[in-house]
Amino acid sequence: MIRPAARVALVTALAVTSLAACGRADDTGSGGGGTEAAELTDGPATGSLTVWAMGAEGEALPDFVADFEEANPEVDIEVVPIPWDAARDKFQTAIAAGTTPDLAMMGTTWMAEFGDAFAPVPDGIETGDFFEGPLATTELDGTSVGVPWYVDTRVLYYRTDLAEQAGWTEAPATQDDLKQMAADLQEKAGTDYGIRLQSAGNDSFQGSLWAAWSNGASLTDEDQTEWTLDTPEMVESYEYYQSFFTDGVANAQADRTPGAQEAEFVAGTTPMLIDGPFMMGQLETLGGEGFTDKYATARIPVGETSTSFAGGSNLVVFQDSANQDGAWKLIDWLSQPETQVAWYDVTGDLPSQQSAWDDATLADDAKLAVFGEQLEDTVAPPVTTTWVQVNAAADSVLERMTVSGEAPADALAELQQQASSIGMG
Repeated sequence: MIRPAARVALVTALAVTSLAACGRADDTGSGGGGTEAAELTDGPATGSLTVWAMGAEGEALPDFVADFEEANPEVDIEVVPIPWDAARDKFQTAIAAGTTPDLAMMGTTWMAEFGDAFAPVPDGIETGDFFEGPLATTELDGTSVGVPWYVDTRVLYYRTDLAEQAGWTEAPATQDDLKQMAADLQEKAGTDYGIRLQSAGNDSFQGSLWAAWSNGASLTDEDQTEWTLDTPEMVESYEYYQSFFTDGVANAQADRTPGAQEAEFVAGTTPMLIDGPFMMGQLETLGGEGFTDKYATARIPVGETSTSFAGGSNLVVFQDSANQDGAWKLIDWLSQPETQVAWYDVTGDLPSQQSAWDDATLADDAKLAVFGEQLEDTVAPPVTTTWVQVNAAADSVLERMTVSGEAPADALAELQQQASSIGMG
């Protein structure tokens, strides 16, 4: 449940902000399936709404939307929690049968697959304050068919106590610094390895893309009509990434069972890793009292830029909804900065609205504030139905580079051939 103070603030804010947002920053015209974007009506939301949400969000949302129902007394909201492992099949079945909910939480990598069933974002939903990387995941063929709900990115975690032993009092600023710091931690602080980097497994390639994106590489051409996976920038990026393993500062055979990397970090055997915001809670639980003072977070070290992965989940309205107006009004409320801060307080989900990060709840936490800074420079994988296939092929290629030592130029040339055969969807 929302804390009492947050509940009072939200109910007050609802009275003045429910429909305060003006038009979208970029009018993109017709939306998914070719329908025209509607305009929100004046007044409160009414009627019944069914919402599908997955995981922890599906469990927390029923209590959370009680504030919206209080401010909109003629609306009735049913939240249906959906297990993540069943969600994709449920969406496929519901779309085929015309039995979709009014609105739903949607994984960013599913936007292209199901996008033809989504209603375009109407005038009245302001998108100018969303982080650009996550916002790009809601665009299909130039049309906005959803809004970012909560966001995710990756930053560097490092043990400040061990870094000091190795002669480092600040985070590594550049990619060269990162490599040197990892080596120094081994040599001077006596750690087994300098950094934990992904070498194999599901989504391991996606977890390595910070190195490529920060080096000016791109997965596709500018128009997203062709894959560009073997460019000189990509090859150079993965020569750098591979060097951590060939030089022995990262372990290509690291234990990949759940909890292993956290245990190594807390034990100090591998004192750097790159991961998302939920790692903080896991580390502090495992490390116990006082461990929070032994580590810090930092932005991705700079190559040409400091660019990280953009993830999270979006909110969409289905074209078959009989109450699109009410659905978009609920999404508008969930998108308000004050609502997103309260949602973070309940779930730990990071706000997608940039102005929400000005709130002391997030801004005064130094480790957390780094995620807000990093979100200003993120890239999401392309919104295409074939990314899942290409990513799976890339996972195998990454393992060949990091574990087997295959030359990146050769491995990426083969990946480019596979991706070109798969196509862009």
